[in-house]
Amino acid sequence: MPMAPKVRKGQTDLPLTRGEFTRRFADRFFDPAFDRNTVLQLEGTAWDGYENARKSPITRKAGQGFEDPDYEISVEWLNTSAAIDAAKSRHGDPQSPDRVLLICASPRNDNTCPGEMSKTFRLSEIARTELGARGIEVDLLDLSELTSEYGKVIYPCKGCVSTAMPLCHWPCSCYPNHSLGQVNDWMNEIYPRWIAAHGVMIITPVHWYQAPSVLKLMIDRLVCADGGNPDPSSTHGKKVEEAKRLELEGWDFPRHLAGRAFSVIVHGDAAGTEALRRALSDWLSDMHLQAAGSLACVDRLLGYLRPYATSHDDLDQDQPFHEEIRNASRTLAVAIRDARQGHKAADEGLIEARPK
Repeated sequence: MPMAPKVRKGQTDLPLTRGEFTRRFADRFFDPAFDRNTVLQLEGTAWDGYENARKSPITRKAGQGFEDPDYEISVEWLNTSAAIDAAKSRHGDPQSPDRVLLICASPRNDNTCPGEMSKTFRLSEIARTELGARGIEVDLLDLSELTSEYGKVIYPCKGCVSTAMPLCHWPCSCYPNHSLGQVNDWMNEIYPRWIAAHGVMIITPVHWYQAPSVLKLMIDRLVCADGGNPDPSSTHGKKVEEAKRLELEGWDFPRHLAGRAFSVIVHGDAAGTEALRRALSDWLSDMHLQAAGSLACVDRLLGYLRPYATSHDDLDQDQPFHEEIRNASRTLAVAIRDARQGHKAADEGLIEARPK
């Protein structure tokens, strides 16, 4: 059995003092309408959870099907895993309708500070209409809900995979972390939506030459979908030495989203569209999703260097862009049906020359 490499330590902050913890906790209840005494009572319970690191306060034995059936595992993780299994069954059911996860990746909507819907949403509506007309069941994932809904959040990836691939659990087990107040993680709902889809279409603007933060958060948290460990009991949670040893024994790198078709639409106003379209396409291809065709991935400058105030008018006038969205939707629909009818991708069955 290979020896696990030395675990490197030394980068950390000291735990919060009680006073600093109390200040941060109380800031959540800054509104004077909250009763101060009640808040302080809750703070005492929260401090106890923090001090004793109660990340997962409700657990049960993992049970049959896990490497260590006696391992106490978070019931919240188990619930998400069960939702993924149910979605996988729907995805594999030949009688189920063709399904596309349509991702609107702008953080803007008319219920947030901007006070106006995004152009990305309008483009998503064009795609949804076209896909629906072709009998596709569309699941619209509007990432702007992160900026406009109470308590909805996607937490950042902690980079477990960079320590050892088996430490990155599928689905992610880093959240919720009740001891740190990291709850309401939307990814627990998003993972099954990716699994249920036969195809994925991402429509996104460019923000400073990059993906919008709402999209990048989701992308990073999908790392567990590509090689992630579906059995946290095999590493007894986040036991680093066990995870390193397991990887060195030979990790099979399960690709949980492989075979789905994809389309990517990127729009911007000055620069960066081509680079982001390539980055997103490469990311999806690396996870073994399949580009739907030559018309499936599009990047366009919309209202090039014109005022932001008239950008919706520019979208109204750019009818060829509307048609490109429809063409991307049409080719995605065809790719999904071909795949579900058993047509193999050109690289199916090939062994990677340089596996991870």
